[in-house]
Amino acid sequence: MTSSGVQGAFRKFLPADQGHAVASVYAEIAQRQGWLRLDRVLDDDEYGSMLDVIDSWASRDRVWEDVTSTFGPPSIVFGGSNPLYSKTLGYATGEPSDPMLFLHLWNGSEPEAQSSWPPAYEQPLLLAVRRGDAPFSTAFTFTPEGLRRRPACLFA
Repeated sequence: MTSSGVQGAFRKFLPADQGHAVASVYAEIAQRQGWLRLDRVLDDDEYGSMLDVIDSWASRDRVWEDVTSTFGPPSIVFGGSNPLYSKTLGYATGEPSDPMLFLHLWNGSEPEAQSSWPPAYEQPLLLAVRRGDAPFSTAFTFTPEGLRRRPACLFA
């Protein structure tokens, strides 16, 4: 990853505290080892369809409800179930060699806000999709909102 670890690697791509995003990397490792217990296992057709459309689908701004109504419940959720908060949704098959797909959702306060509560949006915004089969530096497909919120250090 980087000299600052997994969290430092995410800091280049996603805003704010991304503990749930960091957890997704460890889930990938557990999945490859056959240790990860999924809440929902995608069948080959669901997984193939998702792989076929995910990058073009993520070219528009989306929210939590768009993700779950399009792709169904996630295989695993990193972050709480409260739809007000940021989270990462993972989608996977039961086959450890199939790369996982992660959808990184954000909800926080705007930089000029006096308080972090309440969050700025009724539902978390999709910032990026990350493919578990690509090098980390090229694994992300950003939504327009994700591009707007990408940390400035990415451009340095």
